[in-house]
Amino acid sequence: EVQLVESGGGLVQAGGSLRLSCAASGFTFDDYAIGWFRQAPGKEREGVSCISSSDDSTYYADSMKGRFTISRDNAKNTVYLQMNSLKPEDTAVYYCAAEPYSYCSGYGVAWGQGTQVTVFL
Repeated sequence: EVQLVESGGGLVQAGGSLRLSCAASGFTFDDYAIGWFRQAPGKEREGVSCISSSDDSTYYADSMKGRFTISRDNAKNTVYLQMNSLKPEDTAVYYCAAEPYSYCSGYGVAWGQGTQVTVFL
């Protein structure tokens, strides 16, 4: 059974940091890109970041560039999202997803349950 489990969300003051983790199982982790997405109340889900499996190339949405860093540890089947300089507008439920290819495509085919990130002033 394919599973992705996010952790690391929480309540943080603006300017602070959080590190999200996505632990995967049930598929060949090394073969797939992993993406992070988020959904704020009343808004559509948006892509945050992605890391390929082929060459560890990374992608960031414009508003996250310079603040967020994605990484993966294939030995632990885990992807991390380090989030620095957090802003109230980063408040959302964050999801990780296995993408259908080794490269980033912006589409998830298997999803975690999400972890809440709340940034307050």
